[in-house]
Amino acid sequence: MKSEEIRKRFLKFFEERGHTIVSSSSLVPDDPSVLLTTAGMQQFKPYYVGKADPMRDFGSRNTASAQKCFRTSDIDEVGDQTHLTFFEMLGNFSFGGYFKKEAIRWAYEFIVNELGVSRDRLTVTIFAGDPSAGSGQVIPEDKESYSIWHKEIGLPESRIKKHGRQDNFWGPTGNEGPCGPTTEIYVDGVEIWNLVFNEYYCKADKTLEKLPSPGVDTGMGLERLAVMLQGAGNVFETDLFHPLISKLREVAPKLPYETQPDQPERILRILADHLRASIFLIADGVRPSNKEAGYILRRLLRRILVYGIQYDIHADLFPMAVDFVKYNYGDWYPEIKNTKEILTVMLEEKTKFEKALALGVKEIEKYESISAKDAFYIYETFGLPWELLKELVPAKVKNLAKEAFEEEFKKHQEISRAGLEKKFGGHGLILDTGELKASTPEEVEIVTRLHTATHLLQAALRKVLGPEVKQMGSDITAERTRFDFSFNRKLTDEEIKKVEDLVNEAIQKDLPVSYQELPIAEAKKTKALYFFKEKYPEQVKVYSMGEFSKEFCGGPHVTNTLRVGKFKIAKQEAVGSGIRRIRGVVE
Repeated sequence: MKSEEIRKRFLKFFEERGHTIVSSSSLVPDDPSVLLTTAGMQQFKPYYVGKADPMRDFGSRNTASAQKCFRTSDIDEVGDQTHLTFFEMLGNFSFGGYFKKEAIRWAYEFIVNELGVSRDRLTVTIFAGDPSAGSGQVIPEDKESYSIWHKEIGLPESRIKKHGRQDNFWGPTGNEGPCGPTTEIYVDGVEIWNLVFNEYYCKADKTLEKLPSPGVDTGMGLERLAVMLQGAGNVFETDLFHPLISKLREVAPKLPYETQPDQPERILRILADHLRASIFLIADGVRPSNKEAGYILRRLLRRILVYGIQYDIHADLFPMAVDFVKYNYGDWYPEIKNTKEILTVMLEEKTKFEKALALGVKEIEKYESISAKDAFYIYETFGLPWELLKELVPAKVKNLAKEAFEEEFKKHQEISRAGLEKKFGGHGLILDTGELKASTPEEVEIVTRLHTATHLLQAALRKVLGPEVKQMGSDITAERTRFDFSFNRKLTDEEIKKVEDLVNEAIQKDLPVSYQELPIAEAKKTKALYFFKEKYPEQVKVYSMGEFSKEFCGGPHVTNTLRVGKFKIAKQEAVGSGIRRIRGVVE
């Protein structure tokens, strides 16, 4: 069964059972607690905790999706037969609509009846309970799931295993969030589906409290499922990778087939994974840089380029991969069809790397011998990894063991990880509304100006582009505002200028910023804008800036628009199908 057919069957199966099919969200999430989207449930977090209304947004308490995901923790493992950076997660979700019985029954029916897998190949695991969960808490055994599998579905006891918290209790994505016991489904001993029952909310201090309305969050990796259904030896032999691997093998004849028999396949897998992952990151608006998601993208692209130099690959891998991904994924993820822009980004990074490489070669001429610390400095500054140094200047690194270089790299990773935990874990902030973040009184003043400017930005976008523009998310720090909105194409330079000019004209008019507090039903009658994913209280504040802008909001604002300062649009980008992102700054 081809991967395209697997996706279709999964979504159709759950649509027929009352689920609204929701498009994949961007790899760049609204959720500030994570760097990239790592799971299908991430876009649905507000619905599990009652901050958003699924009936209003989806017309159902149940949804299903095929979600693009990216896990940075697996980058160094890529090259074996299983690990990937980018992957797709099939999932069905319920926000108080159904719970364990339906979720388990449907999962069983899909595997056995829809996919034709014999029930004799199935084993499952359930949560055994945790009598010492901390803070005096006890998490009970999931006896209900056991009963459903054994008594209702009829799996014998010998094929139902019980495991503790480490294996069968799913924690929150990010620093806090919904969590709960899981039941995992295995075929021939390989895990293919994880059903999470969100019964609890994990707070920042790691204590648990019961959710008022429990929910279901399931995830099944498409790549792993394809391995099973296509009888493949590993994920790289499925239709998701095999054609690309075959092309790469043709254009890379100088891989060390004779001297290092295991290395060529490892290199081909890394190239295939990194090419596919890079294209999806670029399509969702990520651009190569030295920080955050941009650093991840740069690392992938430069590793591809290094292998090209190291193994004398003359073929242009980027156009080859872009064509492959467009052909295989374009119907599911339309943003991938923007091949011209994707290829431009990749080729620009190639040019930058070639310049960095030339500078790096000059740099290494200064050294008589290169230590582990020197090697990491050269890698971090110029992008030349240990393997390439070995090729370029073997005499200067003859005393440098790869393990010593990797030790330096690990030290850097630990420092970076600590920085990311601080940045994305919310520590040290004196203002953190979820949308606005600031760590000093001076930053609070800046984000207040940026927040007010974001209201003006949405109003200006609607005036220039039309009422189809609706807020899809925002995130404001002292460096910038990031505003996501619904729109199906790139804005022209002229449109960007019009929007920017309208915002600055409104600022210069020194409009008063005022609000009314109204019952939500009355507030909606004022025709004020509001964020559709947000669940508002019974009483809301409606902020107005003259006749220019009117929105529901509870955050801090300046008293008059002149205090905002000059607004500038720094960047626009795509973050998914039909969603654009603008980054703006104030001066």
